Amino acid sequence: MNAKTTVLKGAAVERNWVLIDLKGKSIGRACTEIAKLLMGKDKPTFSYHRDDGDYVVAINASEIVATGNKTKQKVYYHHTPWAGHLKELTLAELLKKDPRLVIEHGVLGMLPKNKLRDVRMTRLKVFVGAEHIYADKLAK
Repeated sequence: MNAKTTVLKGAAVERNWVLIDLKGKSIGRACTEIAKLLMGKDKPTFSYHRDDGDYVVAINASEIVATGNKTKQKVYYHHTPWAGHLKELTLAELLKKDPRLVIEHGVLGMLPKNKLRDVRMTRLKVFVGAEHIYADKLAK
């Protein structure tokens, strides 16, 4: 079987800017929607080895909803450079501190673990409130 594969070059990829309002949305459902757009799975030219996703601007990150008892039970961990310094924050504490980190952490976990993940995450722009600086790009 001789099948030819067409590969789009970097300039041929058309990237759109998508605005997502997170107000009242569940954390997991919003993150899957964002991850799908960053990968470009909604485009007919989607292929796993190529990065042809869109830019995503997510607003109102402070008004995202957690279902069940996740605000008390879900714990985020991070390690410091010193031995024995494992830090933990609950979802409620992290939402008070910086709600953008909740969205970024969720989307990062839903993207494939490969060399394209960091590049895709740079196209995600999360804002706490409704104001953002990309209004001129979204108007197109």
